[in-house]
Amino acid sequence: MESMTSAVSPAIALTIAGSEATGGAGAQADLKTFQELGVFGIVNLTCIVSFDPKDDWNHRFVPVDQQVIADQLEATTAAYGAASGAPSVLDTVKIGMLGSPATISTVEEALRGGAFANIVLDPVLICKGQEPGHALDTDQALKAQILPLATFVTPNHFEAESLSGIAITDEESLKAAAIRIHELSGAAVLAKGGVRLEGADAVDVFYDGETLEVLRAPKVGEVAVSGAGCSLAAAVTAELAKGATPLEAARTAKAFVTEGIRNRVASGAPFDALWQGVALS
Repeated sequence: MESMTSAVSPAIALTIAGSEATGGAGAQADLKTFQELGVFGIVNLTCIVSFDPKDDWNHRFVPVDQQVIADQLEATTAAYGAASGAPSVLDTVKIGMLGSPATISTVEEALRGGAFANIVLDPVLICKGQEPGHALDTDQALKAQILPLATFVTPNHFEAESLSGIAITDEESLKAAAIRIHELSGAAVLAKGGVRLEGADAVDVFYDGETLEVLRAPKVGEVAVSGAGCSLAAAVTAELAKGATPLEAARTAKAFVTEGIRNRVASGAPFDALWQGVALS
């Protein structure tokens, strides 16, 4: 008679995001981050993005059919959601690239019915290669429909300026933007200055309405690395799924991404990719 082993019950996290064909960002980065941080990762795809090497590496963007997105969300919720009976309940989700107002509406409906305790929004406001009017409609829908549901938001420099209406030129204006985004959303905020602010350190600001903390790490080069923003939000998501506080999650995510950038992967593309595999080992 074969021996039976009992099933394990790791923390579970879902990412609703796009596929990025070179593997450095998007859902691929999210799943690698979840795995490295000891969380069972699930991805529901919203779109497929392929950089175009014949067009200055701009994005080629293909949306996933809305019914397919809804079907993925239905299956995931039935298997691991609040009413599933699963030993580890899925209550933590990361929102990455949605890409269209239609997808935003589909995802909004799932979020409202999903009983999620943690909704981490990486507010992807720009997809190079999209028609400008469509991109603007998507940005406005994201702000109106998804941002109010978020419990944690991780805007980059551009996104923090767009969400807050504040020009970010230094650490003080980054702090002001984080506070403003919290006021608008009610969410904890990790506003990323990264390499885009002057100085020796990559600076991010955490604010949750009570605690304001500046997270610093020495810059690793002066150029942004593909997948850093995705992996930061995914690391926050993983830590929240394991029961960390938002501030603890932010600190761990900062350390994780700093190591991933230090151990980045080069390719024939004009950018390097973050490597999660040695990030906290």
